[in-house]
Amino acid sequence: MPSCADRQLSCEQIQRKAGANRPPPYNQTAMIYCVIPRELADELYDKMVDYYKDNPNVTVILDRREGPDRRAGKPEPEFLEKRETRDRRRARIPGTFPETEAPR
Repeated sequence: MPSCADRQLSCEQIQRKAGANRPPPYNQTAMIYCVIPRELADELYDKMVDYYKDNPNVTVILDRREGPDRRAGKPEPEFLEKRETRDRRRARIPGTFPETEAPR
């Protein structure tokens, strides 16, 4: 069986055709954030910075968010009051329509 190098198309071209423009599974230039919760900051922050010091794509940060977690459960009543629901449908033409007879 001939290898990819022996064929007319390169292996890269064959993979590109089969992949249908899918992004690569791993992007080495993407930034990765290691988020340390406040409760564990004293214990873990320095360890994680030291662990990832040789990887320029990883940044260790502390979680500074405050307040309730709004991702799950029911929203707080104060947020419900602020929310405005609008009707985005196109307005109908004003006026009346002529009477029509139903088909028999």
